[in-house]
Amino acid sequence: MSQQRSRKAASSFLFKLMESLGAQIIALVVKIILARILLPEDYGVLAMLLVFTAIAQTFVQSGLNTALIQRQDIDETDRSTVFYFSLGMAALLYAILFFSAPWLSKLCKMPGLDKYLRVLALMLFPGAALSVQNAHVARQMEFRKLMLATLVSTLLSGVIGIIMAYSGFGIWALVWQQLSAQLILSLILFFVVKWRPRWLFSIRRAGNLFRFSWKLLVSSLMDTGYRKLRSFVIGREFDSEALAYYEQGALYPELMMNAVNGSIQSVMLPVLSEQQNEPDRLKQTMRRSVMVSSFLVLPMMAGLAAVAKPLVLLLLTDKWLPCVPFLQICCIDFAFYPIHTANLQAINAMGRSDVFLRLEVIKKAYGIGILLITVFCFNGVLPIAWGAVVSTVLSSFVNAWPNKKLIGYGYLEQIRDILPPVGMALVMFLLVSLLGLVPLSPLPLLAVQVAAGVAVYALLSLLFRPEAFRYLVEAVKSFIAKRKEQTP
Repeated sequence: MSQQRSRKAASSFLFKLMESLGAQIIALVVKIILARILLPEDYGVLAMLLVFTAIAQTFVQSGLNTALIQRQDIDETDRSTVFYFSLGMAALLYAILFFSAPWLSKLCKMPGLDKYLRVLALMLFPGAALSVQNAHVARQMEFRKLMLATLVSTLLSGVIGIIMAYSGFGIWALVWQQLSAQLILSLILFFVVKWRPRWLFSIRRAGNLFRFSWKLLVSSLMDTGYRKLRSFVIGREFDSEALAYYEQGALYPELMMNAVNGSIQSVMLPVLSEQQNEPDRLKQTMRRSVMVSSFLVLPMMAGLAAVAKPLVLLLLTDKWLPCVPFLQICCIDFAFYPIHTANLQAINAMGRSDVFLRLEVIKKAYGIGILLITVFCFNGVLPIAWGAVVSTVLSSFVNAWPNKKLIGYGYLEQIRDILPPVGMALVMFLLVSLLGLVPLSPLPLLAVQVAAGVAVYALLSLLFRPEAFRYLVEAVKSFIAKRKEQTP
């Protein structure tokens, strides 16, 4: 049974990876086209809008979707209760955003923000449905259905955004692209996922779930608020154009990181939850998660940082060149995320939301302190970006600390596990950076750098054969064998 579950996890990871990579590639193409058409300040306005909708979306989900995954005794009453609770929360928060929109527009020093916010906030309603649908998919490990739904919704919403941008709708193109993506995804999952809300609601069940999830809600609010606080400060204290360069710089490493690391962690939470009473197995699964995600994410971040300038020139044109240093700094920032998320998923899987909340309080306390220091003691947006890196490095220690006691997997052991991909990624980064000195135009230079980077990392992997590489090879073989068995 354990071996069968392991094979299912590997297959689910590959489906989830294909979904994420496919969706991220489509989203990336759409974002590139839109960035070439629209102005940087348009993106700055969208970034400020997402500050408020992201916080509201966190309330809508309330951590209850994680409770639906983690708890082992879930039934239809629980799912329907979470659905109606989330829907009611979406209605309440939409009303708050609708009536407070003019005041928020003045607070952000962005006239006209209110009309965009009142439309974009409608995404809270499909978000309520998605919270339960995603939890059902994760519990059943039906990631193939999510893959297809995500690809279609990303493509269709991208087409809507591009058509509106070419038609001169400006910021509205970005607003409707975001809104339609959530709506289309929820509608598709309604037809492909075999779950429907029933006329069931239990206050007692909601209370039981919320006793677990309220700490996750507070943690998520602190995390989302903290991340969006940086965008809010940049947009308000500087201007929408400065915010756009920062957000555009963070976009590409975040897309790449989420495609890989997000895929692994989505599959790992239900797997780890099943192993919550077996510390040895849980540790082994978490180690594999850390090693595989680091093996895939680190070379991506290193390579992206090395090719940042020719990439921006080629894809976004020279009007976006000011985002290059932010892109490179954010690559360093996101390189630490595999350790972050694996440690937090293990804590969630064991039901230790109290530990999770305590960590979030500690991290956000010094994170806000670092942000305030960079805002008031330094001049410009770059120090704010570097402050985020300092906070991320500190947080990697904090997140790992409890797991040394809970499952015997401490920070030093985690560092040893990721040293092979760290070393290989650094070698690749140095070589690709040196190639950047070759006097070529952006397209051939980028082609040479990418080809060299992939070749070097692949060669080093074959030469040293780290554990993560061996596991991935076995996962691919298992996936291919399973496909062959299902082919008539």
